Amino acid sequence: MARNIIDLPTLGDDGKLYRDTAVDMVESLIPNPWESCHAPDLLELENGDLLCCWFAGSSEGNADISIAVARLPAGASQWEQPVIVSDDPTRSEQNPSLFQNPNGDIWLMYTAQAAKKPDDNSDDSLQGTAEIRRKISRDGGRTWGPTEAMFTRPGSFCRQKIQVLSNGRWIFNNFICALDGTRLGSDVTVIQISDDQGKTWRGVEIPGSRGRVHGNVIELEPGKLVCLLRSRAADHIYRSESNDNGETWSVPVPTPLRNNNASISAIKLQSGALAIIYNDVSFNEDGSLTVWPDQRCPVAMAISEDGGKTWPWRRIVEHGEGFIGPWNDVNNRRYEYPVMMQSKDGSIHAAYAWGRRVRIKYVCVDEAWIRGAKVCKGAEDNPEMPCNR
Repeated sequence: MARNIIDLPTLGDDGKLYRDTAVDMVESLIPNPWESCHAPDLLELENGDLLCCWFAGSSEGNADISIAVARLPAGASQWEQPVIVSDDPTRSEQNPSLFQNPNGDIWLMYTAQAAKKPDDNSDDSLQGTAEIRRKISRDGGRTWGPTEAMFTRPGSFCRQKIQVLSNGRWIFNNFICALDGTRLGSDVTVIQISDDQGKTWRGVEIPGSRGRVHGNVIELEPGKLVCLLRSRAADHIYRSESNDNGETWSVPVPTPLRNNNASISAIKLQSGALAIIYNDVSFNEDGSLTVWPDQRCPVAMAISEDGGKTWPWRRIVEHGEGFIGPWNDVNNRRYEYPVMMQSKDGSIHAAYAWGRRVRIKYVCVDEAWIRGAKVCKGAEDNPEMPCNR
């Protein structure tokens, strides 16, 4: 029986903002003229512009991988075309983050590792050769100054942006990679501390952090910090605490949130709750192993009101192709390395590598969207219901 079927429109890769009315979410595919793109970060400027950076080129680890930056001007409904702002022809430049110095300067922090040779088919990522570099912009990210080496210890890697504590201390989470045949399983987390606004730094290693990386440091209250970490074991997201502004840390312990040995991003919301974005999938329960599953789908957001111990509010942001089950979820493409931030107006912005790294996807929601406050039945009659907070 013939039917008149109308195709639904698809999300274009033109950088325009679209609203998915089915789930009430703003989304966009940021233009990407390169073959591969990965590991985005976001920053809101004082004038309301949003910057998004990532690494782009042919493939992770190659010499042509450089840092790209795109802009969404305040009030605009379309991302501008991205531009390459780093270009070391001998190094693969990766994992960028954007930090707004209190003096107004924007710091672009990123890693630079020895590039793979064209005939190198090994599994070694060469992250053990990396150092962390910096570029500074003094005109809102329009132009960038010279490249500076910041952390030269071999294997220095980063992901989360620099954090400024209430006492003025700066915290920069690093992890150290080694060329030791463990496929990065021996990585350890080192908290870099600066008490002179980034002029000098000293490192504090989190004890028992082998295989716990990509830490997200959050100040819960003055002096009390929490660090949420990716696990090389592909089991759970881990949690460590400090009660002395980062001088000492507890041994990381698993949280209820799953992890697939992929990057996470966590922040403190204006409400005081914590929010996290991650891949809600895991493949192992033995925290001593190193496991590299291909699956990086779905992308989910979650909220905690007890400092990251429990996460009772969760919502999927990216379903991928919708395959589930241990023998079927491999059919989803990869949606990975999400990052999140909250802007001055309370909106929660996120970005992640989309569809096996062919685009960077940007989404915008709010805290109520994650909690389900807009659809929670009965909230109007019971102000104490969690979804009505």
